[in-house]
Amino acid sequence: MTTRLIDFHDPDEPNRWCAINDNVMGGISRGGITVEGGVGVFSGETSLENNGGFASVRRDPEAFDLSAHPGVALYVRSDGRSYQFRLYTEQLPEGAAYRATFQTADNTWQRVELPWHEFEPVFRGRLLKNAPPIDPAGIKQLGVMIADKTAGAFRLEVAWLDRF
Repeated sequence: MTTRLIDFHDPDEPNRWCAINDNVMGGISRGGITVEGGVGVFSGETSLENNGGFASVRRDPEAFDLSAHPGVALYVRSDGRSYQFRLYTEQLPEGAAYRATFQTADNTWQRVELPWHEFEPVFRGRLLKNAPPIDPAGIKQLGVMIADKTAGAFRLEVAWLDRF
């Protein structure tokens, strides 16, 4: 049996994540991650007040060489909202990320596969022109964000993250 890229059954895993919400830009959205029964739960509430509208969590930096794989996979259950999986490399300036957006099914477990070609370079919600495609050998950090321009409660359960 191979080891998962991220396994929330690891008792140290919850301590490896931190919230970065729109309050860094004046918004009032809130979100964070907890672990319930070995499942990571990214939850909170988004608000569009004060030009806000996003909540996110990032895992502590760690080098991931995923160049031998065509992409990453997540096993999730959620609320039917759209989420972003984000990857950070040294290819982009500080604060910029490669994002892949995925739509969830309401209260249904689903495997989401995100091939490298679906990741686009962004900074503060805007596409970065002339940025290189993601180099999966240089991934330094990963995260999850909700920024679907919808106010309200959200909940994304993540059983695991892995390569495929």
